[in-house]
Amino acid sequence: MLKDKIAIITGSTSGIGLGIARVLASKGADIVLNGFGDCSEIKEIRASIERHHSVRVIHDGADISKPAAVRRLIAATVEKLGRVDILVNNAGIQFTSPVETFPVEKWDAILALNLSAAFHGIAAAVPPMKEQGWGRIINIASAHGLVGSTHKAAYVAAKHGVVGLTKVVGLETAGSGVTVNAICPGWVRTPLVEKQISDIAARKQISQQDAAAELLGEKQPSQTFVTPEQLGETVAFLCSSAGDQITGATLAIDGGWTAQ
Repeated sequence: MLKDKIAIITGSTSGIGLGIARVLASKGADIVLNGFGDCSEIKEIRASIERHHSVRVIHDGADISKPAAVRRLIAATVEKLGRVDILVNNAGIQFTSPVETFPVEKWDAILALNLSAAFHGIAAAVPPMKEQGWGRIINIASAHGLVGSTHKAAYVAAKHGVVGLTKVVGLETAGSGVTVNAICPGWVRTPLVEKQISDIAARKQISQQDAAAELLGEKQPSQTFVTPEQLGETVAFLCSSAGDQITGATLAIDGGWTAQ
């Protein structure tokens, strides 16, 4: 379905981003991985995806918390692979604290990576996508892009910003062959969420299993974690012809969280 398409996925050396990268590779897309990690592990991830799916996979370690680095990531992809067809803005970080004690440096860091990086990537990717008459931009927001939670001022603000950015760029690119959409996952068992589970377990002196159930019970009526593979398949759907008229949209994949 995506043969000869070039897909950049930020924050894709683990977790949700890696799951999305693997699904897009399974559909035939060549992949640009982005993110930090052990060099040998990243090399093995690249080799594994190439081996299983017979696609090209490269890694760009751009620090996308820096605006110039994000824009270079897009330019370098066009230079090395000839084009950019799909951009998945996935990278993100989290920090929790009441607003009155929320560290300013944490606020700045979360907005830089979770929101501003998406803006800079989109701004750099839209011109070549428009020129070729086809492009797909998928922003991984969060259920927290639709509703709030205590102690997450920066994360919730950034993810709400991503949803708004998606609507604006969806309107600006409408009719050009480029679509822009946001996916809002509920709880996915990523390293970020695993830390929250561990914090609950430590604070309440309960098992990891019970802490995971408590986390789900608080927000997610399905009582089941969303998987990276499910998110990858949703991204692939938006990249298919069935997604041609879906733009500026926000898709909640959250087990009923935001229906409440």
